[in-house]
Amino acid sequence: MLLLVFLLITLFTDSAWAQHEYVGVKSCKMCHKGEKKGMVYEIWEASKHAKATEAPATKGEEKNPTCLKCHSTGFGEGGYDPEAEDSLKFAGVQCEACHGPGKDYKKMSIMKDREAALANGLIIPTAETCVLCHNPSHHEDMEFDYETAWDQIKHELPKEEPEEEAMPEE
Repeated sequence: MLLLVFLLITLFTDSAWAQHEYVGVKSCKMCHKGEKKGMVYEIWEASKHAKATEAPATKGEEKNPTCLKCHSTGFGEGGYDPEAEDSLKFAGVQCEACHGPGKDYKKMSIMKDREAALANGLIIPTAETCVLCHNPSHHEDMEFDYETAWDQIKHELPKEEPEEEAMPEE
C-alpha cells in the first residue's frame, strides 16, 4: 500500500503539478467567494484544510518534508517554503493542493471553458486525489471515508453565473 501511495504521489508530482506555477489562495478568492459563487472560499477558510500547516499534528514538524507534502500547498514544487518570507502565501491545504497550480488556468476566459481549464492544469479532484494524503501511511490511526469527508468540504459552484459577475482578466 505504501508503495502504491508513493507511486501515485510521484505520478501527480511529475505531471500536472510539475508543469504549472502556484499562485496562492488569494488569486482563487477573487472569483470564488460570496453566496453568488457558492461560498467556495468561505467553506475552505473554515475548514481543517485551511489550517493544516498549523494543525497540532504538525507542531514540531513545521519543516518536515514528509509532513509538508500534505500539510501545505506546493511544498518542494515552487509553493510553500517554510524558510521564505512569504511562506504564509501557500500555508495550509489551499485550492491548488487539490486542483493543481493555477497560474495557467486562473483567467476568467479559461475558467469559463472547462476543457481549456483542464488543458491549462485544472484538476478535478476525485477520491484518489484525496487518498494521496488521507491514508494510514501518513498517520497510522487515520481512518478516511471519502463520502463523509466530501460532505464536510464540498464547495460546488452554482450552475449558472450571471455574466455581470465575471471578474476582469488580469
